Amino acid sequence: MTTASLAALSLAACATPYEHGPVPPGYPQPPPPAETRPPLPPEEAPRRVELSELPGWTADDHDAAFGAWRATCQASRDPGLAELCRRAKAVRDVAPGVGRPFFEAFFVAERVGGEGVLTAYFAPVYPARRKPDAEFSAPVRPRPADLRVDGTAVLQVQPDGTTAPYPDRAAIEAWPSDDALAWMRPEDLFFLQVQGSGTLTFEDGRRLKALYAAHNGRTFAGIANPMRDRGLLPRDNTSGDAIRGWLAAHRGPEADEIMRLNPRYAFFRLAPDDGQPPVGAANIPLPRGRAVAVDPAFHAMGELLWIDANAPLLAGAFPSYRRAVTALDTGGAIKGDVRADLYLGEGDQAGAEAGRVRHTLKLWRLVPR
Repeated sequence: MTTASLAALSLAACATPYEHGPVPPGYPQPPPPAETRPPLPPEEAPRRVELSELPGWTADDHDAAFGAWRATCQASRDPGLAELCRRAKAVRDVAPGVGRPFFEAFFVAERVGGEGVLTAYFAPVYPARRKPDAEFSAPVRPRPADLRVDGTAVLQVQPDGTTAPYPDRAAIEAWPSDDALAWMRPEDLFFLQVQGSGTLTFEDGRRLKALYAAHNGRTFAGIANPMRDRGLLPRDNTSGDAIRGWLAAHRGPEADEIMRLNPRYAFFRLAPDDGQPPVGAANIPLPRGRAVAVDPAFHAMGELLWIDANAPLLAGAFPSYRRAVTALDTGGAIKGDVRADLYLGEGDQAGAEAGRVRHTLKLWRLVPR
């Protein structure tokens, strides 16, 4: 879920990326996918088409798609996919050109629903400091000792043992910060909380991963639409870069007011930087450009999907995304059968691209013959 979106930086529109990735112990877990899908009645069975009929199929990098799927296909619990996964992994020397014939020999496509939305997310890399200063004034806070999860509720344990809903962003930001793990620019911390995890680089060159540890249980609220409605951003440019640029240019009370429109607050833990991609809800490292977060109510982890996304709403976006991807993650705002959040990699370039993805989506499920 996870965990999470600069998709979410089109921010009413995207995933809550701090819910991309594995849900921490004690938090409500997403429903487990069915081992197999029950067959639909004949009159309702989706029409199957050859992969060659998919829009954009011939233009995809099938070898890259095959390599990414082969590395992650163990996520699927579907017996048919598991058998094809074994066959793919049995190929020891993957020669160029093997991807397309493999897919076309063993898979057909089923259309999923009507039209939906594609967004994207990434793993940010941000500068950080050991001590605060005028620029790096926002503390990266660890999970508080008084935070308790009870079912779906996130509670604050009071000194007398009673509990209450955990405070919102504004209240938390007013607390002392003696236990800060690091210090960041306020807008960078906000985006880190939206994405759910990232890498921090310190003055001495040391890199540490900031990993999602908990949240305060408040409902995620995007800030893109309010910023647009207040005339702070153009209607066609509520991208992640535009939002972050405005927050940086108005750092202080103005930016704080906007960020506090989102009452959700994420806490972190620091870990050594192992150089590996982030891990999604399927507990598998996410291949750049070939993994999506989906709604587990409609899709099982490990499903192979074809996305056909075009008609972008945000200025500067790539015109289309047509490719084979694997469902390896979830997200709190990824709801519905034709809804996907595409993982685009790590760093500024991935972030700039992800922040501009809000495309009309058509989706196919690739199923064994």
